[in-house]
Amino acid sequence: MRHDDRLATVLRLPIGTSAFARIQWRQLVDLLGTAPADSRGDLCDAAHLRLAGLAEHLPVATRAAILADPGLRLRSPRLVAVLAAAEPPVARAALASAQLTEDQWRDLVPALPATARVHLAGRRDLPPSIRAILARLGATRLALPGVDAVPEAEVIPAADPVSNIDATPLATTPEETTPSSEITGIGAIVQRIEAFRRAREETGVPLPPATSTPPALPPDSPHLPLGPPLEEQAGNMPAPVTSFDFATDTKGRIVWADDRIAPMVAGTNLATAAALARTIAQHQPIRAEMLVLGGAAALAGTWRIDAIASFTRPGGGFAGYIGRGRRGADAGAPPAPPTSDRLRQMLHELRTPVNAIQGFAEIIQQQIFGPTPHEYRALAAAIAADAAHMLAGFEELERYARLDTGAMSLAEGHSDLAACLAATIAQLAPHTSQRGGGFVLEDAGVPEVGGAPFLVPVAPTDTERLCWRLLATLATHAMPGEVLPLRIFAAGATVEVALRLPEALAGLDDEALFHAATTSTRVTPVAGMFGTGFALRLAATEAHAAGGALLRQAEWLTLTLPGLTTAAPGHSADHHGAIDKASGPAA
Repeated sequence: MRHDDRLATVLRLPIGTSAFARIQWRQLVDLLGTAPADSRGDLCDAAHLRLAGLAEHLPVATRAAILADPGLRLRSPRLVAVLAAAEPPVARAALASAQLTEDQWRDLVPALPATARVHLAGRRDLPPSIRAILARLGATRLALPGVDAVPEAEVIPAADPVSNIDATPLATTPEETTPSSEITGIGAIVQRIEAFRRAREETGVPLPPATSTPPALPPDSPHLPLGPPLEEQAGNMPAPVTSFDFATDTKGRIVWADDRIAPMVAGTNLATAAALARTIAQHQPIRAEMLVLGGAAALAGTWRIDAIASFTRPGGGFAGYIGRGRRGADAGAPPAPPTSDRLRQMLHELRTPVNAIQGFAEIIQQQIFGPTPHEYRALAAAIAADAAHMLAGFEELERYARLDTGAMSLAEGHSDLAACLAATIAQLAPHTSQRGGGFVLEDAGVPEVGGAPFLVPVAPTDTERLCWRLLATLATHAMPGEVLPLRIFAAGATVEVALRLPEALAGLDDEALFHAATTSTRVTPVAGMFGTGFALRLAATEAHAAGGALLRQAEWLTLTLPGLTTAAPGHSADHHGAIDKASGPAA
């Protein structure tokens, strides 16, 4: 194997005279143009810097002539992108000589400047998919044919060009004909107009008489600057657009959009709005931001923008935004998605990487791909546990949002609230007993009604969740030796549970209690990862979804649920005994 040091050799040479600079620029273009598409490194970056420095010493025509050389090899997307941003003659020559694959064109075209895309649209050897992308971005060649297309025998004399613009071309002899190479200015323009007229006549599209009414045009047809006013063509105007998808570059400028809207929005910079500029600079999601767009009647107005950041693969570098624009409220926009739907979408985006992290951590911990040192297995196990904790928190957030908006209801069924309380107290007993405290059931003094006074119309799973959330939250704030009384009542059509707040929470007002952000870590069991206030608000939402409520009354929390007046099969009436066995300071 040989080490290719040609690039380093060229960079070691001094620039010297202009002739030497031209040779060195040609060598660098050839070497960088044939380098692999993924070439990176200090040497490659230094070559690009030298290329830019040499360009300042070479005329535009010289560089364009070098790029137009048939023997030039230009197969690097990075170099093509750099040259496409140069002066128009240089960009035109580079895009005409570039030899990229279809996939490379597909990645490069949206990032090209608008003028460069127009130059590229003149190539006829591009794949159909690339031409379709150019069309979506509004890069089309709508130009009159060149002077070379006019036969020499039909050239209009340049002596009186204006008087013959609308007349039939005069037949002239070769002696009377002015050579096309000598015609400039208005004469050249007239020749191109006449060539355009003859091309339409040859294809069977006659030009209408000057006195006739212009024919109806398709909605997307271009209009000449001196044509009829747009107001007169109202019947041909496209219907207003209500939504469109788009993609931006890293600066927030739209580089791709739906076919029907692309020519109108391509190049629009979302960062012109102050709120969007801050969001884009921080690569944060764009949520229901308002943006005013001008231009065509189908586009002008207020738009609501939603977008998320996209990142490259590999490397993970920020690549821009992908999103959708919808008409604002003043233009009859559809209502915003429910909060639960938007939160569920956000949580889905968060769950995906967390699930991946958890999966790889479990693979390492279980040594599925081979032996792993114990230190790494221990770290992987901790990461997997943290990921599971985060996923549980995401589930709580989604549950709260869906219950709060009515998008979700608790499962149908029935359960014994007293039995669920007893089971929860027993689960907490190993932790609370170590600190000399616990929950104590006080005699409520209310006679039992029917055979099962504590039955509630809630599925057992949801009842167990609610009991754990309340008791675990209070237990984490209990001081050493603190006993928390618990009372349960069955009064007619309702069942009530009163829980004494620990001293650490009893001094808080309602606002501070239900929005407490911290979670005590003095004991192991915790109700959730989002703090005491969120756990209590979620419990209140669950109680409300079951037809009850969770209220603060002085130093007590009161949980009220609808009761069932008849016993369900398999339920015992001896509920007080079940709680008595699980209560007390040791529990």
